[in-house]
Amino acid sequence: MSTLQRWEVEGAAFWDTAGKRIAYRNLWVSIPNLLSGFAVWMLWSTIIVTIQTLNDADPSLFAFPGADGQPLRGNDYRAMLYLLPAVAGLAGATLRIPNSFIVAISGGRNAKALTTLLLIVPALGTGIALQNPRVSFTTLIVLAALSGVGGGAFASSMSNISFFFPKRMQGLTLGLNAGLGNLGVSVMQFMVPYVICFNLFGPLGGESYAGPSGSVWIQNAGLAWVPILAVCGLLAAGLMNNLPIHPCGPFPLAAARFLWLELLGLAGAAAGIVLMLQLQLPELVEMFVVVLAAVALTLLLLRFATPRAIRGNLRKQFAVFRNKHNGIMTWLYVMTFGSFIGYSAAFPKLIADVFGYVRVDAHGALLAEPIKLADAPNALTYAFLGALVGSLVRPIGGWLSDRFGGARVTHWDTLVMIGAALGVAFCVMKARFSPTPGTWFMPFLLLFLLLFVTTGIGNGSTFRMIAVIFPKEQAGPVLGWTSAIAAYGAFLIPTVFSTQIKAGTPEYAMYGFVVYYVSCLLVNWWYYARRGAEIVC
Repeated sequence: MSTLQRWEVEGAAFWDTAGKRIAYRNLWVSIPNLLSGFAVWMLWSTIIVTIQTLNDADPSLFAFPGADGQPLRGNDYRAMLYLLPAVAGLAGATLRIPNSFIVAISGGRNAKALTTLLLIVPALGTGIALQNPRVSFTTLIVLAALSGVGGGAFASSMSNISFFFPKRMQGLTLGLNAGLGNLGVSVMQFMVPYVICFNLFGPLGGESYAGPSGSVWIQNAGLAWVPILAVCGLLAAGLMNNLPIHPCGPFPLAAARFLWLELLGLAGAAAGIVLMLQLQLPELVEMFVVVLAAVALTLLLLRFATPRAIRGNLRKQFAVFRNKHNGIMTWLYVMTFGSFIGYSAAFPKLIADVFGYVRVDAHGALLAEPIKLADAPNALTYAFLGALVGSLVRPIGGWLSDRFGGARVTHWDTLVMIGAALGVAFCVMKARFSPTPGTWFMPFLLLFLLLFVTTGIGNGSTFRMIAVIFPKEQAGPVLGWTSAIAAYGAFLIPTVFSTQIKAGTPEYAMYGFVVYYVSCLLVNWWYYARRGAEIVC
């Protein structure tokens, strides 16, 4: 039976006799679905590295024109490619807003199955589009936006799983769902460099490109996920459950509600993307205007463009916006998950941009044009490591918080995060002024991996804080909302790096992030971690 008739998760007898088995079955099916969603969402972090490599070898491949109609080159081309993961990040974050409320009106099982099956569209579309070396950048922008459906899935998945487990287990179980789900970024970044090296689908896979190290089927980056998504979606439809507290009605009605809210989210994301491409404001100002516009429009559409029958349900959940701790925890969660997903989107490209080119001569004088290094570190070889360690330690963050308190874990985690970010900035600066930038690659890599570890532990600790701070009926929407705003890190961080790569000062991006982390340290200490704090969590 897809919809359960009884669910009393806080009752010990019910939990031991029936609840535990059902809850864990839903969790184990939820995880690979969420993992696949993250993988498709973050595909562009690896695709743009391969596009850049192919264009470096043959400028006629994926030659995108600038405002003057001429193909972009150098820093301008490298900066432009960051737009693709940024667009995916913007769309995924915006789609988390309707997904924060979608379980309550569509059911958890329905939302999970439909989301995964819907992701076949951008995965297949990307595989087809990349077979054309003259594909327009606009086409890739549209596909990147559609891949945001995978990012939006996080909010509905976490909200759904939070209802299946008693409060005493929230830290670990939410950490497992989120951490192993986030692992999709690492799995994808590990898998894609291999699947693009051979003709995975025979005649259906299209022709290869001539890369520096042999034939490349870049289209496989999207096509490889199509059968995986189909299997995961069918497993969700067959093995997961809707809960009785979510009266979603017959499946056709639930599916219609799901698709309508997804369309509203895509409309908000589209408005933000158009502004991003058309506004002529300073870039760092522009990105915040884009986020505010996308969030505001999406909330307005949810408030006034949803069917009357479900508007009342949404209005009840909007009550979380009157609780100041919703805003405070959003600020803190942006630091943890926003950093994780933003760095995951930018990490491979940052390796290629910082350590793939020499910018000074043997005497330290700046070169007129950076020189491509033949023996530079392969960005795709190391790309998966960051998301891997960040994902694997997330359940540890939840477990530590169950034992010692989420606010205390968040406090010490933030201190380490500040130190690691400063270390990364130092390595980037030294590499930029070195005739042998590879000398600084290993310290950079180790410090960035430490930074990823802190984002993962902080992910677990802040989610545990939310589960304690808010009552059960508000925790789900708050989890969804905070994860939605935090996911804009996947847009903001690549955009910041794009701006600083174009300016030639990528370490300045890290300095800016450090200032923000310090503000989070102070906010968490004042409200939750100090003696006599307003809430002890």
